[in-house]
Amino acid sequence: MSTTPRRVSWFDEKNEVPLIEQRARQLESFVQAMRDGIVEESELKAQEARLVSLMKEIEPKLDDALHEKVTELLCELTAYDLMQTFYAIQEARPKSRFQG
Repeated sequence: MSTTPRRVSWFDEKNEVPLIEQRARQLESFVQAMRDGIVEESELKAQEARLVSLMKEIEPKLDDALHEKVTELLCELTAYDLMQTFYAIQEARPKSRFQG
């Protein structure tokens, strides 16, 4: 008897927040890249290659309507990630200016 793996939701249904970032932080490739606290160009290129490979595998399997929705999802997710990054940088800046 084969068991189908339980589908893991993309978001926390109770709090309605995305869980993708938490899953991404558990990827072995991410853990390895972040181990020393520095993302090397080679690590970034390797991540890009994994991303493109998955996109090439999945994109042809989508019908036009689903392709449009998944494209929208990927764009919204990327915008969310960029906004989170900019927000974190903004919050890390000193709140007062040196008056010297």
